[in-house]
Amino acid sequence: MEKSLKSSAINYGLYLGLTLAAVNIIAYVVDIKLFNSIWVLVAILVSIIAYGIISINSSKKMLGGFISFKKAFTSYFITVALGLFISTVVYFLIFNVVDTESAQVLAEMQIENQVKMMENFGAPQASIDEAVAKLEQNNPFSIGNQFLGYAIFLTIMSLIGLIVAAVTKKNDPNEA
Repeated sequence: MEKSLKSSAINYGLYLGLTLAAVNIIAYVVDIKLFNSIWVLVAILVSIIAYGIISINSSKKMLGGFISFKKAFTSYFITVALGLFISTVVYFLIFNVVDTESAQVLAEMQIENQVKMMENFGAPQASIDEAVAKLEQNNPFSIGNQFLGYAIFLTIMSLIGLIVAAVTKKNDPNEA
């Protein structure tokens, strides 16, 4: 891939990272409960996909209106990987450096949400108690769990990226 395409994808990754970092900071400042909001998650997903598409379209424009599947996916992946990395670092810093007490509150809210979900699905109390015990032993804000979350989310977004790249690719009819 040409250097300019990688540079463009990196730039869009930085923009995405700044956008997601801003969402994290705003959610932290306005109301910590926003981190558990489905609407914030949907907004984040839409932002990630939108920046990925914009990155692909920018790369396609640089290539004269044509882009291979590989170049489209690479452009998307670089943008999303960098953006999510920046967001993960900011999230980690908020809850492990700036305000560890909020991390405890958010962890308790996540446990409550898990219990409600399990109760709604009719899980037996023994299973709920076991799940709560495991969640209480686990620090969701540790560097290991943050890296795991990053890897899982990047994998999911990459699968979406494969679809986006397949839809947005446009082969040059002059190339053999």
